Amino acid sequence: MGRIKLILTVIFILYITSKGYAQYDAQFSQYWELPAYYNPGAAGATDKLNIHAATRQQWIGMPGAPKTFLIMGDMPFKLFKQQHGVGAIIATEKIGLFSNTSIGLQYSFKVKLLGGQLGLGLQLGLINQVFDGTEVYIPESGYHNQTDDAIPTTEVKGMGFDLGFGIHYTHKYFWAGLSAQHLTSPTITFDEKYETYIPSSYYFLAGGNIPFKNSLIILQPSMLLKTTFQTFQIEFGATVKYNKFIWGGLSYRLNDALIFMIGGEWKGIRLGYAYDYALSDIIKATSGSHEVFVGYSMKLELGKKTKNKHKSIRIL
Repeated sequence: MGRIKLILTVIFILYITSKGYAQYDAQFSQYWELPAYYNPGAAGATDKLNIHAATRQQWIGMPGAPKTFLIMGDMPFKLFKQQHGVGAIIATEKIGLFSNTSIGLQYSFKVKLLGGQLGLGLQLGLINQVFDGTEVYIPESGYHNQTDDAIPTTEVKGMGFDLGFGIHYTHKYFWAGLSAQHLTSPTITFDEKYETYIPSSYYFLAGGNIPFKNSLIILQPSMLLKTTFQTFQIEFGATVKYNKFIWGGLSYRLNDALIFMIGGEWKGIRLGYAYDYALSDIIKATSGSHEVFVGYSMKLELGKKTKNKHKSIRIL
């Protein structure tokens, strides 16, 4: 146990030093199911009310590995003959001795363009971080200082304002979007003594729907690019859907993991599972990562007047 606590303390030292750098966004292998998590312009991109939830356990067997939970929803609406979209996101992540919680509200303005729809989106939110210093372990030896002011020994927390912007385009056969998250580069202050900041992150996501002629099979390729201009991540893959009911697929995250996916859809309910097999040296310490996604979609009849017909029954 002492060795595990030492590892978590090292994570803290790397994560925060009087003013540290922290990569904040959670990682999801089924990112193509959650475009509004990365891009507020995707809020209300369909004519449906969408509710999504996802949970991810990364690097099974490794102490302090990230555990993530996400719940989000979005829907379109019409105001003054103009299409709009709104959404909300709540995400939590536990990594080492850190607990991160973010809340975001989204708005998207819709414009018809070239047979599809363009969404210009804005996200306003709050980020809360907690560090549990009561779990810090410092070995007793002549090489370690038991009263290191750089490491808190109590629970400390801080909060910051967050801002994001995105452009998202949807078409019958494809979708694509560019977005920037954490534009305010939120600085989180702990107990007036420690600080972290979250750098701006930039995303490009795209996907397609390619039907096979005279077939019930649809090929859905997708890709994700992410950068903070200090780090870079790319992944791409594809799923094959049969009869609009069940799908399976493969994805590759550059220099990181090979991802296997399977899922299905029935009466508006979507369920998906992803397993990440690590391709880096981290495979020596983990059996992989697991992720589960569930979603529900309900079509909204926007702008259509409902005609209520009543049958008159005469009781004799």
